[in-house]
Amino acid sequence: MELTGPVDDNDDVENAADLFRVIGRQVRLLRERAGLTQRELGEQVGYSEELIRSLERGRRTPQPEFLDAADERLGAGGLLRAAKEDVARAKTRARVKHPTWFTDYAKVEADANELSYYSNHNIPGLFQTEAHARALYGMRKPLLDDELIEQRVSARMARQVVLTSRPVPMVNCVIEEAILRRPIGEWSVHKEQLAEVARLGRLRNVELQVMPLDRPEHAGMGGPFTLLTPKGKPQVGYVEVQNISRLITDLEEVRILAARYGCIRSQALTPRESLVLIERLLNEQ
Repeated sequence: MELTGPVDDNDDVENAADLFRVIGRQVRLLRERAGLTQRELGEQVGYSEELIRSLERGRRTPQPEFLDAADERLGAGGLLRAAKEDVARAKTRARVKHPTWFTDYAKVEADANELSYYSNHNIPGLFQTEAHARALYGMRKPLLDDELIEQRVSARMARQVVLTSRPVPMVNCVIEEAILRRPIGEWSVHKEQLAEVARLGRLRNVELQVMPLDRPEHAGMGGPFTLLTPKGKPQVGYVEVQNISRLITDLEEVRILAARYGCIRSQALTPRESLVLIERLLNEQ
């Protein structure tokens, strides 16, 4: 019988997180015993230094191929390799859909009555089509296994119910024109994505703006960020780059982000002008 109660789910998630932290500590001890830095181990197993750091802290799910490679490189004698089945069982029981480092954000997003995005590199996750999301995960480096790709795509699609759940949140989004011109996947995938962005931009609770390439002044050069206003709680900020994330609750930092977002919106095209641009891009091919 499948257990679906929130208490049992939370226990399973905590158990999985505890297991990942234990494995992370084992990796760190074995790495230090081998006299390797995080960067050196990453180079030997094909992972970035930051990913090794996240794994050692238990913030990332250790994948089977990593456990195999690390076991061999660190002379673990099968210790790490033997953990693969435990990790697989923990993932199944917890039904872990989002990366551990993303979970806090996903919870706040689901409870927000206002969402504001500034994106300079990717279509925001809530606006992505399934094909576009699959193309993004498929080109990740280091490579993700097929099972994990499908898990992440399903999780991203499930998040999109936020846009239409009653009461619907107010959603503001500023996207760089360069994103709309980059044909992630093939043209058919990109055309579908552009059409979906235009469709969402016409929803009454969504205000979509495009930051054109020809702006001589730009308040968003510090990078992408998100502002979220949970029901009955103060606004918070969120930043993420290279799988490093931070949920910002300091009132002054959030105030600065909000002021910056206002400047970015004032420099972008209006929602009507933005939809005209997207329609033009759709007709260019």
